Amino acid sequence: MKIETIRHSLSHILALAVQELYPGVKFGIGPTIENGFYYDFDSVKIIPEDLPKIEKKMKELIKKNLKFEKKVVSRLEAKKIFKDQPYKLELIEEKSKNKNQKLTIYKSGKFIDLCSGPHIKSTKEIPIDAFKLTKIAGAYWRGDEKNQMLTRIYGVAFETKEELKKYFNFQKEAEKRDHRILGQKMDLFHIDENIGPGLILWHPKGALLKKTIIDYALSKYLSNGYQLVDTPHIAKLNLWKTSGHLDFYKENMMPSMHMSEIGKEEKDDYQIKPMNCPFHIAIYKTKIHSYKDLPIRFTEIGTVYRYEKSGTLHGLTRVRQISQDDAHIFCTPKQLSNEILSTLRLTLKIFKDFGIKDFNIYLATKPDKFIGSEKIWRKAENSIKYALKKLNLKYQLDPGGGAFYGPKIDIKIKDAIGREWQCTTIQIDLNLPERFDVTFINEKGKKERVIMIHRALLGSLERFIGILLEYYSGNLPFWLAPEQIWIIPIGKKHIKYANFVNKQLTTHNLRNKIKDENETVSKKIRDGEIQKIPYILVVGDMEMKNKSVRVRQREKGDIGEMKLDKFLEKISKKTKILK
Repeated sequence: MKIETIRHSLSHILALAVQELYPGVKFGIGPTIENGFYYDFDSVKIIPEDLPKIEKKMKELIKKNLKFEKKVVSRLEAKKIFKDQPYKLELIEEKSKNKNQKLTIYKSGKFIDLCSGPHIKSTKEIPIDAFKLTKIAGAYWRGDEKNQMLTRIYGVAFETKEELKKYFNFQKEAEKRDHRILGQKMDLFHIDENIGPGLILWHPKGALLKKTIIDYALSKYLSNGYQLVDTPHIAKLNLWKTSGHLDFYKENMMPSMHMSEIGKEEKDDYQIKPMNCPFHIAIYKTKIHSYKDLPIRFTEIGTVYRYEKSGTLHGLTRVRQISQDDAHIFCTPKQLSNEILSTLRLTLKIFKDFGIKDFNIYLATKPDKFIGSEKIWRKAENSIKYALKKLNLKYQLDPGGGAFYGPKIDIKIKDAIGREWQCTTIQIDLNLPERFDVTFINEKGKKERVIMIHRALLGSLERFIGILLEYYSGNLPFWLAPEQIWIIPIGKKHIKYANFVNKQLTTHNLRNKIKDENETVSKKIRDGEIQKIPYILVVGDMEMKNKSVRVRQREKGDIGEMKLDKFLEKISKKTKILK
């Protein structure tokens, strides 16, 4: 695709511009990314205010119609060319380990880069009004926190000026919907750097929102044959050796706890849990199960802890302490298709209740490295395809995207501006039943390996709440809003009637609040609008006399006076238990 080649070439022009403006700069790498490109620099101080100057220099260079000249060089030639560039020398040594790999360089103007290309022929192919430098950030060399921090300059680029404009309009809309900003305005949560990055402090309203979602999810799971379990946050390190997490997942796990450093009587080290699955297996294995007992479905709103690099953390959508609507299904091979089918049906029902209509489904299939036989992988993948076909669900294949232990379904929610967010995962596991010898007694009275399904329908509750906030731009459905109604008395003499209204609403199990602070009515209304309160009821002389309320509805404003009983009748339709 030509735009990708243009973006790659722009990263070189960016490096050339920086080289001319900041002599002595050291170069990292400059790849393309979604919608644009970046380049990493060292030994130079660049601040955001410098971006217009760098961009201007780039446009001057583009107008010179500079060519991109490719040349194949030897290792010794490359080392000579980049003798003053330590990061390039490191890359040369790495690439030279493969004797069959040729080293290529690209020259554009006075800038030479170690690069495999491809590039455009010359800068005249770059639309000069369709790119822009966007920001500066710190980035560790090779993404390793032990390495030097470099200065990364980002840019975006498109084929036309109109596409660039459309992109920035999209970004403005995304900024309005940013759940981090909405979470602050709505007083839901915050992250305190003194406590630690990626760790969420839920404020009263945020905690209530989270509980509302948890209560809803558990009610659905328990009524669909799941059994509630609860498990510890830590376990002996050996458990994670048996499960394979220490071999395959170690870089995502928090450091283990050396208990011998605390007390001499402690001989075992412990690990804070990154997953719930080994615990659910331990509960399953406390009994001998017949095929007649299966399927067994365990669910837990469990908290797991994963080491996400600080540079990847992002509000609620990427955290280190994760609350999951986790579940594990133990079934026979014959039951697998129906379990996938019922899990998908439940997912669709939940999406409907949350008002989520736009999503994409992906089937991730067998990777190059896998465990188990080709036959059992075919059966597992066919079970997923059967369920998807039965429900007439369109899906996209993600060839080789499955885990080494089984294929999976990923469902990504599309928000109002088209962005995809990973939520639901339904994963067949052919590994843990083998590692932990998880069996059942089959019809012939013999032990048989159980099939295990991991599934999280909402996924990370933190991420799901962040997605909901952005999906609805903070205007959560009435049943989800942590504070549904504010009652604002106009003066002190109206507080008694406001209390009466409040009591009537409370008897209908509504989440309401009297706003009787010493502030103006207009300020209270404005605060309510900022906090996305669905209904604001203003009460004064007229409302007291008529036993009514003045109703302000979110996004509609003042919709007029309404008898209190009529309002309660109207609102009760919104508070019916979702079935």
